[in-house]
Amino acid sequence: MIHEVIPVGPLQCNCSIFGDETTHEAIVIDPGDNIPQILAILTKHALKVKDIIITHAHIDHIGGAAKLKAATGAPVHMNANDAPLYADIDTQAAWLGMDQPERTEIDVNAQDGQTLKLAGTDFHILHTPGHTQGSLSVWIPEENKLIAGDTLFRDSIGRTDLPGGNTRQILQSIHDKLLPLPETAVVVCGHGPNTTIGREKDRNPFLQGL
Repeated sequence: MIHEVIPVGPLQCNCSIFGDETTHEAIVIDPGDNIPQILAILTKHALKVKDIIITHAHIDHIGGAAKLKAATGAPVHMNANDAPLYADIDTQAAWLGMDQPERTEIDVNAQDGQTLKLAGTDFHILHTPGHTQGSLSVWIPEENKLIAGDTLFRDSIGRTDLPGGNTRQILQSIHDKLLPLPETAVVVCGHGPNTTIGREKDRNPFLQGL
């Protein structure tokens, strides 16, 4: 399985590009910006995007979704609870001093328990609210990888002081959905370096006593 992670946009959101070497199908998670760079990676590996997954509707994670959909024709998956955030994306852009991004229709309401497939690999959707009400994580057991969005970070958790944030809720999401995963599972965070579930159980100050 091809997996390239590139930090995109001024907030350096980690965009994941997964590709199957045999079918040449791809899934892109969180194309927040830098769509030409994402398309170049797809071209390098001769990949065709079949699905675009958005972990939550903050501009740094969803800002490039319309352009990527226009370039590839792939459907966009996002949890419907974040629709109000996406509807207000122009306000997000103003807060950050960014240009207003193009918008797209959300094609699929990504819900807890749904599974997308990339060749023989399952991408399990986990609804992990708290950073936002529609926040998702994506668990890929065959790769032993978790794409955590902004729910879990190395030594930290997602901020909860923005609209839709809830500290109790994010801790419950991590406890119920993420910590039961294998301790060896690699966590690809929404920003910054990777970690593992075991490391965060042992060292993350926000998770002690959960």
